[in-house]
Amino acid sequence: MDNQIRGIHHITAIAGDAKKNYDFYTRVLGLRLVKKTVNFDDPETYHFYYGDEVGTPGTILTFFPWGGISAGRRGTRQVTEIGYSVPAESLDFWMKRFEANNVTYNKVAEKFGEQYLTFLDPDGLKFELTVPKNEDTRKPWTTSEVGELVATRGFHHITITTNKAEATARVLTDILGYRLTEQHVNRFRFITDHAAQANLVDLVEAPGESAGHVAGGSVHHVAFRVENEEVLMYYRQKVLEAGLQITEKIDRNYFYSLYFREPGGVLFEIATDNPGFATDETVEDLGKGLKLPPQYEAYREQLEKVLPSLG
Repeated sequence: MDNQIRGIHHITAIAGDAKKNYDFYTRVLGLRLVKKTVNFDDPETYHFYYGDEVGTPGTILTFFPWGGISAGRRGTRQVTEIGYSVPAESLDFWMKRFEANNVTYNKVAEKFGEQYLTFLDPDGLKFELTVPKNEDTRKPWTTSEVGELVATRGFHHITITTNKAEATARVLTDILGYRLTEQHVNRFRFITDHAAQANLVDLVEAPGESAGHVAGGSVHHVAFRVENEEVLMYYRQKVLEAGLQITEKIDRNYFYSLYFREPGGVLFEIATDNPGFATDETVEDLGKGLKLPPQYEAYREQLEKVLPSLG
């Protein structure tokens, strides 16, 4: 059994307007809508999955778009930044593209020897486009406006901001198998050696900063990747042995999940690679139809009237 965490599986965030979210991620960023479904707990709200051609773990960014939701506030006890990997020499393209589309961004900066470009999505969710030290060879999804030489490759890192890093760091190292690889002032970078990409977690320790508020423009949770259900349950036992509470296994149709809250306050998920997104659609048709969990199929006609149009 390959009982290792293989980096980030997916990241789930909260948005406001569904169409604005869909237009930004598919058109401006050039991601593929891999799955259009609904929130398991609130079926009158979409659940969008964006990623590469097939929704490979490590490329999947998902959203609950709740129209009219209040804006969140970045602070401690949160994932505060999402890092995407992009090719060398692509940052000028992205700055021009953000300028043309009225996207808020900052000038190019550098950390841990890598250049990055910060920008905000329409709800204020914070991203960094990072040129990695080692070339990212993942095949990107491309569009007529975002070509292969500039397209995002998938996740590079996430940043967690915390008042005290020690307990969160212990979860990363002792449970999830990460190791500290670099540190600069109050930023600690952890890596797993069992994934070539989407394998970094930064902890920023900010003792005096107030806790953030998770709402529009906030990360809801981050999921870490395992091969299958057997490995998933291995990690469930590890979390329990560390004295933390964790859910039972949950079937999310496209993967199986466990959820637990790490001591710093961030909701972590562990998710399987199986069965993947092509279980109810062909790869060619991913994201085209509204896919409902079985318990909501009887309400399809009603839900299709309530859910916002993306056309």
